[in-house]
Amino acid sequence: MKTYDVYGIGNALVDTEYEVDDEFLAAAKLPKGMMTLIEADERSRLIKLLEEEHEIEVIKQAGGGSAANTIVAIAQLGGKTFYSCKVASDSTGDFFMHDLKSVGVETNLDDGREEGITGKCISMVTPDAERTMTTHLGITQDLSTKELNEGALASARYLYIEGYLVTSPTGFEAARAAQSIARGAGTTVSLTLSDPAMVENFRDAFDELAAQGVDLIFCNEEEARLWTGASTREAAMKGLIERCSRIAMTCGKEGAMVFDGKEVATVAGYPTRAVDTTGAGDMFAGAFLYAIGTGASFESAARFANRAASLLVGSFGARLPTQVVQRELKLGETA
Repeated sequence: MKTYDVYGIGNALVDTEYEVDDEFLAAAKLPKGMMTLIEADERSRLIKLLEEEHEIEVIKQAGGGSAANTIVAIAQLGGKTFYSCKVASDSTGDFFMHDLKSVGVETNLDDGREEGITGKCISMVTPDAERTMTTHLGITQDLSTKELNEGALASARYLYIEGYLVTSPTGFEAARAAQSIARGAGTTVSLTLSDPAMVENFRDAFDELAAQGVDLIFCNEEEARLWTGASTREAAMKGLIERCSRIAMTCGKEGAMVFDGKEVATVAGYPTRAVDTTGAGDMFAGAFLYAIGTGASFESAARFANRAASLLVGSFGARLPTQVVQRELKLGETA
């Protein structure tokens, strides 16, 4: 019998969010809508540019990391989860660790933490709700197979692999090892492509993961088109199906397209006033995994996940408060 609903592996980051305009992004020479990896000195210069030169204040600071956001959403909805990650024995690492524990996520972090700097992400949101991120990975770039808990992974129903891990040799090795353990234990393997920049720059790594066996892929339409080389949404879905047996592809405000292994379904989005799209795909994946874990169809799960994502983008930050999730998201009401 499986103990955990979902076992996630990914980067551990603490997010700091700012409201900016397109002119600021141009001045900072940052590609809009993308995630850019930066070093500690570049992070310091960017914070100085934001807070001192442009006098832009922090909107929100919270635990982050793509897969972590997904795992937190599942836990908030009532799922039992485990997260493998790496943070340092610093105050930021303490914050991240306690943040996960507060919603009931179990982790490998109780086994001890090394000295170093916990990863941090600067998220800049423009008036059109688009988010542009810069990430200093810190110690999370050294995430490796040592952070895996084989027993917990083998006893999980789903493995959720964060696509950002392809940027680190040891992180990618850990993702492949987790994939191998999962397949040997009968755990369903799911993978998120994470970001268009990841697909553009690490296509071979995603090809390798797909070749080794992925049961469910999460992505957005842009990522799907880049990976498959398709020019239309429908062609991208066809290309994804050639790589994986089940698909959940988000299409922004237009909703999502899903493939359950037999049929493709298009599910409309929920009308909302978006102020910040940070974490929308993470929330979608969390709600979707939770829903199919309860026996919902892919179409019903996508409807529920669209509702969850619409709630998230209506406020700042990559996560919703637990009380909001439990009050506003009822699977039966949307499925």
